[in-house]
Amino acid sequence: MLRCAEPGDELAVAAVHVAGWQAGYAGLLPASYLDGLRVEDRAARYTFGDRGPGRPVTVLAVDDSGVVGFVVTGPARVAANPTRGELYALYVQPERWRQGIGHALLVDARRRLIAEGFVEASLWALEGNERAERFYRADGWRPVGARRREHLHGIEVDEVEYRRDLAS
Repeated sequence: MLRCAEPGDELAVAAVHVAGWQAGYAGLLPASYLDGLRVEDRAARYTFGDRGPGRPVTVLAVDDSGVVGFVVTGPARVAANPTRGELYALYVQPERWRQGIGHALLVDARRRLIAEGFVEASLWALEGNERAERFYRADGWRPVGARRREHLHGIEVDEVEYRRDLAS
């Protein structure tokens, strides 16, 4: 089941986020950094429930065990373009990878972006993250040649931009 995140979901979402970073970025980010990630620290950064115009929307994948994945969408943050939305984050519990949860979240994210009036979407993926590259390419996302160095949650990373036409 998919539903919007609400106040009180912070720790469950943070647990997915931390586990996703630790498994998905192993070998791409320093092990000491990944081992030091704390669910409580990540949870303190979330503000669920504010659904005002132009605010990010977090959608959760939930089953009997609780939150198993999430996706965050909103207006494009870089090179703001009123017709471009952005997929800010998508993470699934690593033990639940390859079960269709990420795909369901991605389909819902596209649907939400279209409903908000966007005709194109972008996302930024960690450079060298081959799993993410395969996942997004299979859904029609393509790299556009843009790269950036970003400070994410206390560490500097290199990212690659992907875009997708939402009409196709």
